[in-house]
Amino acid sequence: MTNFPETYVPPKVWTWNKESGGRFAAINRPIAGPTAEKTLPVGRHPLQLYSLGTPNGVKVTIMLEELLALGHSGAEYDAWLINIGSGDQFGSDFVAINPNSKIPALLDRSGPEPIRVFESGAILIHLAEKFGNAFLPTAPGPRAECMSWLMWLMGSAPFLGGGFGHFYAYAPMKIEYAIDRYAMEVKRQMDVLDRRLAEAEYVGGGEYTIADMAIWPWYGGMAKGVLYEAGEFLDVASYKHVNRWADQIAERPAVKRGRMVNRANGELSSQLRERHEASDFETKTQDKLEAAK
Repeated sequence: MTNFPETYVPPKVWTWNKESGGRFAAINRPIAGPTAEKTLPVGRHPLQLYSLGTPNGVKVTIMLEELLALGHSGAEYDAWLINIGSGDQFGSDFVAINPNSKIPALLDRSGPEPIRVFESGAILIHLAEKFGNAFLPTAPGPRAECMSWLMWLMGSAPFLGGGFGHFYAYAPMKIEYAIDRYAMEVKRQMDVLDRRLAEAEYVGGGEYTIADMAIWPWYGGMAKGVLYEAGEFLDVASYKHVNRWADQIAERPAVKRGRMVNRANGELSSQLRERHEASDFETKTQDKLEAAK
């Protein structure tokens, strides 16, 4: 290795250095709990989603839009923007829903008592079971396959995002060892997925499921070169089966809608920062709101 300025010797007791977090230093801290009293807004629908249009947030908005497309009117939802750069996730009401202070967080108010659901995988399972196992197979074999791939995503994505993405795109310095370590792992994961999709139309098999909804925002985005501007570096075009699948999922109307919700970057016409009604996709995108000022 040639780009280590010095050898790091860990201290006996680690202490927090707020300046060491790179691009996201302001949102990282070694303790949990709220930092301020902050009330979350509540809309009129049974499902209240507090999120941001990151790969983790998009999983849930895709699922909600797919449920509505199936005719499940009970899946109507209010989606509220949580600005993680401003620390919204550390507000008291948000922490009451998700003590881990990460998006997405869901409050299901459809029953006699509100139910909090946090972690994107848990939210997908909750919604699938709530609406008659929608996008979740009931036969033991297919269900196990779907759940296995869903859990594969939950275990694998941190290596892609917090590992590769952080050190390749966001860290305050380029560390060859860290980038090489995580690039190797991401390419291994892409190969795992490519081999699976060589033998099956969808990740879980012959049917589109919550496993596809969970995996697509991360690995579909990587396959299309969207994440971290690392497409050429990782030679993502070589994963032909992942690219076929990524394109197929991207063409679903509900996916197109879901990826717009709580989005706060990119083309203004692609940003629906809050979603309260289906008509919002036509009337409340950020380009229209800006033009109305």
